[in-house]
Amino acid sequence: MRYFLFLLVAITMLSCDKNETEFLTAGTYRAELQVNDSLQLPFVFKVKDANALEIYNAEEVIEVDEIEYKNDSVYIKLPVFEGLIIAKIQDETLNGRFVIEEKNRQQIFKASKNDSRFAVNEKTEIDISGDWETVFSPNTNDSYVAKGVFKQTNNTVTGTFLTETGDYRFLEGVINGNQLQLSTFDGAHAFLFTGMVTDSTINGMFYSGNHWKEPFTAKRNDNYQLASANDLTVLKDGYDSLAFTFPDVNGKQVSLSDDRFKDKVVIVQVMGTWCPNCLDESKYYADYYKNNKDRGLEIVALAFEYAKTEDKAFSFIKRLQDRIGITYPILLAQTGTTSKSKANEKLPMLNHVLSYPTSIFIDKSGKVRKIHTGFNGPATGEKFTEFKAEFTTFVDALLAE
Repeated sequence: MRYFLFLLVAITMLSCDKNETEFLTAGTYRAELQVNDSLQLPFVFKVKDANALEIYNAEEVIEVDEIEYKNDSVYIKLPVFEGLIIAKIQDETLNGRFVIEEKNRQQIFKASKNDSRFAVNEKTEIDISGDWETVFSPNTNDSYVAKGVFKQTNNTVTGTFLTETGDYRFLEGVINGNQLQLSTFDGAHAFLFTGMVTDSTINGMFYSGNHWKEPFTAKRNDNYQLASANDLTVLKDGYDSLAFTFPDVNGKQVSLSDDRFKDKVVIVQVMGTWCPNCLDESKYYADYYKNNKDRGLEIVALAFEYAKTEDKAFSFIKRLQDRIGITYPILLAQTGTTSKSKANEKLPMLNHVLSYPTSIFIDKSGKVRKIHTGFNGPATGEKFTEFKAEFTTFVDALLAE
């Protein structure tokens, strides 16, 4: 009898241990981040195996390969950015939180097997394909303009909003009747757009995570153009060059006057490791630099970080370099804030720092030849194609001088 009781207890303990940790199982999941008491931000991901998954936003595929299991929870570290999902797994359902520690932000997270981002429950007669003249926070001091560019097939909508300082990346969603829903999640930035649509207008609300929201209005205008990105940031009167000294990841002070930059074309990238448009630009620059550095080209990035300590900021920089394969130097220009006015204090020769990213093009003699504000990445389609053509033409001309 004692032996039987001992065996029963042992089996029970082993069973409990076995069930303490469940692992992700292959399949497609629909995730939700809680925006407020009545609103959820959905996205879709596919678990390839217990140690790898992919997040989908329209044509974008984000590969995630840093997954750990501790006790009864899974820890999913999102690539490049700081974001971390911590969740318990039970019967192929995840419940937990999405956390950005340095910003003291978190959202309730849950996911279960489903391949539908937004439910389609009502046919629509409206097609928003085309361009939309857009104003965010209209009639306020914080108002800014944008251009919506969308494609629609039946109820499904993809596209983005371009602003004068960048874009809102790959948006995906639906129209149910006259109700628009779009979302994206890149591992740090969770954007949700909702709105009431007619054939010629959209009146809606933009949510960034659970910490920010603002209204927007849009009207159909296929001829609408934003201001040129090359005219928004300029050198102040009396300046024709740039100067700075900041440390790299090894603690070495690097200056634009160093020998490695002399008699070369230099692109100075004002950026942050937390910035989605900076990530898109960094991917493009990393590839371009590898293929063109032997032609007399240098790129140097100046990182403006919200991390509270230099050690933490450098860890973010090193992570970005390793994950993206960046071989040009990234210098730490600022910690503790991403304030553009504070950034301007570090680069006082500029009239302002209007956007992360901003790229400053310097010729072989050290003179600033162009300043490009913002970055419209792959989600912008034709705009990204136009940028690449303009970029290569301009850099080729500088290299040929």
